[in-house]
Amino acid sequence: MRNSQATLDSAPTAVIICCSALMREINALSQVNGWQHIEVQCISAELHNYPDKITAAVKTLIDQAKARGLAVFVAYADCGTGGLLDVMLEAEQVERIPGAHCYEFYLGAKRFDAYHQAELGTFYLTDFLVRHFDRLVIRGLGLDKKPELEPLYFGNYRKLVYIAQSHDQKLQQGARRAAARLGLQYHYHFSGSGDLGQSLRNFNQQIAVQLV
Repeated sequence: MRNSQATLDSAPTAVIICCSALMREINALSQVNGWQHIEVQCISAELHNYPDKITAAVKTLIDQAKARGLAVFVAYADCGTGGLLDVMLEAEQVERIPGAHCYEFYLGAKRFDAYHQAELGTFYLTDFLVRHFDRLVIRGLGLDKKPELEPLYFGNYRKLVYIAQSHDQKLQQGARRAAARLGLQYHYHFSGSGDLGQSLRNFNQQIAVQLV
């Protein structure tokens, strides 16, 4: 069903700043809901390996959006910034999607807590991370060159949970291979867009009210 605000002017009036790991899902939600007035800008998912750089990268895009007079929503969890992202966003009066990481807002806080409490040693994958497992996990952590580091990174993990945004058999096969590669028990959970979709719909409604 298309969003009732699809009649808003197609010229950008707002920007969603996100991690590139969410780009596909956000673009899909925008297309389904007819959000032609919302522009999507992303930051490389590789910054998850350098979380101290995330806040500054988001701030740069916020500054650019505000200079253009655009409303801003940040589709970015804390992602290891230790609260620094929230400090900056509060100062900028910009809202972000709730959660410590994308696993939490895809699963929902209650379900994520249940998984976390049931097995602390759980490694999570999303559609994006399955697609880029070798680049972001194996090569990103240097395991292709120093496989002896694998026990250091994954020695305390017992389970791999694939949080799926789509019903894609190839991705499910890839997630199973990733679990086998790391020697972890495999578990599948379909989440769809989770809380991401509702957060973006709420933002769209807010900017629609502001334009009235």
